[in-house]
Amino acid sequence: MSFQECAEEAWRLRYGIDSSIPEVFTPYLAHRSVRNYLDLPIAEETISHLIGCAQSAATSSNLQLWSVISVQDPTRREQLAQLCGDQHQIREAAWYLTFFADIDRIRRISAKVGEEAKGLDYVEFFTMAVIDAALAAERLVCAAEAMGLGICYIGGLRNNPEEVKRTLNLPSGTFGVFGLCLGWPDPAHSASIKPRLAQENVWFREQYPAEHDVAEYDDRMVEFYKSQKMNAGLNWSMRSARRVGEGQLTGREVLKKWLEQQGFNLR
Repeated sequence: MSFQECAEEAWRLRYGIDSSIPEVFTPYLAHRSVRNYLDLPIAEETISHLIGCAQSAATSSNLQLWSVISVQDPTRREQLAQLCGDQHQIREAAWYLTFFADIDRIRRISAKVGEEAKGLDYVEFFTMAVIDAALAAERLVCAAEAMGLGICYIGGLRNNPEEVKRTLNLPSGTFGVFGLCLGWPDPAHSASIKPRLAQENVWFREQYPAEHDVAEYDDRMVEFYKSQKMNAGLNWSMRSARRVGEGQLTGREVLKKWLEQQGFNLR
């Protein structure tokens, strides 16, 4: 199933304005999170092809500091669903992938060739690994959406890193960055394109601005929230400010210490 918006309509839904944008951009502008899927399989060969797309993403110095674990066992899926905030799409997706920052592989390989790999103790390599995982996943997502699949990123994989580690038998030097649901979208459940900040709020010329004015976006998001029957009376600034409050970390407040125990960010 492909979503029906043309590029111009998708642009309008993103920004609230018109643009004569070429249709070649349609698959990228039409992205949305899909949480309801048809009970249809996705062939393992297709997943292999999608992983090939993921591995075709840019990777710093060709170190390839990421890995992915697919989780199909229903019992393990249920465990992960509970650990990730009891999200039903984890149970229902045809495939569930977990993407990892991974310095374990390169550390082991370095030892085999007689190198200590002391640089892996630094924050830089954790940063590189997280970037690698994100770039790989997004390349996979673009390919999946191009063939009509729906996706949903699961940041809740970071809610309980120690239990995720046990569930997936993760070694030191790995960190679950996010999960990813893949499935054929259920047309009975709408999945809307979500508005984004105006480009002048994210695209700056030459230097960073002294102030940010997002009033126009707040107004658009109030209407979007109403259409989705969510957050009545709140605009984007209000909702986002609450989301970044200390009480909203859902277990992730332990990540700094846990990452050090896992061998990341030691220096």
